[in-house]
Amino acid sequence: MATTVHGIAGLKGLVGQHLGYSDEVEITQEQVNTFAEATGDHQWIHTDPERAKDGPFGGPIAHGYLTLSLGPALLPSVLVAEGLSLVVNYGLGKTRFPSPVPVGSKVVLGVEMTAVDELAGAVQATMTFTFQVVGAPKPSCVAEVIYRFYE
Repeated sequence: MATTVHGIAGLKGLVGQHLGYSDEVEITQEQVNTFAEATGDHQWIHTDPERAKDGPFGGPIAHGYLTLSLGPALLPSVLVAEGLSLVVNYGLGKTRFPSPVPVGSKVVLGVEMTAVDELAGAVQATMTFTFQVVGAPKPSCVAEVIYRFYE
């Protein structure tokens, strides 16, 4: 169940809190292939399941940036901010991909609110996104994600 807050004041009250985990999402080969088409990254460890069986991961894996790009789709199952006119993705800080996301695995997103800084008519919220393959010992992606929330 998502944490729901109202307005900028509600966001400020979340600093230092882990907000929870998203719903699970399964990573499919079709999704990986579509991402490869969109980005031009057709490396065989992603798009050639037969060759990938003999590769370093024992099968095809999702692109790291595909994993990261799941954030905007998964965030609403963790955080709902009401009473705002606009939310924009402002950028990223430190981002790492410590372990692979095998095709066919399920991924969840954990979110921690690390900072909320005042701007004119808005706040800049920095969150730590941790993407984890269900059952894996290490996260697949840990990223400092920055959004701007406007009243």
